[in-house]
Amino acid sequence: MLLPAEIESKTMIPALRAILAKKLADEHKIREDEISKMLGVTQAAVSNYIRGTRGDPKLISQLSSQKQIVEMINEISDNLASNKAYTPASLSKFIGICNYIKTSLLICDIHHNLESDIDEAICKECESMLLKGPGSVY
Repeated sequence: MLLPAEIESKTMIPALRAILAKKLADEHKIREDEISKMLGVTQAAVSNYIRGTRGDPKLISQLSSQKQIVEMINEISDNLASNKAYTPASLSKFIGICNYIKTSLLICDIHHNLESDIDEAICKECESMLLKGPGSVY
């Protein structure tokens, strides 16, 4: 069984980076090498994000259809494009997107797409913890 942190690092973050990389390249006309520095990944990773060979296309589409996520991505990309670097504000907004995906339980949809045989009791317990938010004690 995957933990929420594994889902976040293996699927969510790559999908969000792919959306950001494409937006920075297409809308802000920023070069791949600059985007790689902004996102803290290699230029090759950025190239793969932009071409759609890195990051789950289905998840990217799902996240791109969420109004709240699109608004947060737009804010981050505008911030990155104007500062040409990750700032505390853009980092905070990226963490905010991840937290939104968890507390809105979108992460549960992602998890169910990755694993079909999740024990319902474990699923409910995890959901309860996600809804309590950061800092909750087990």
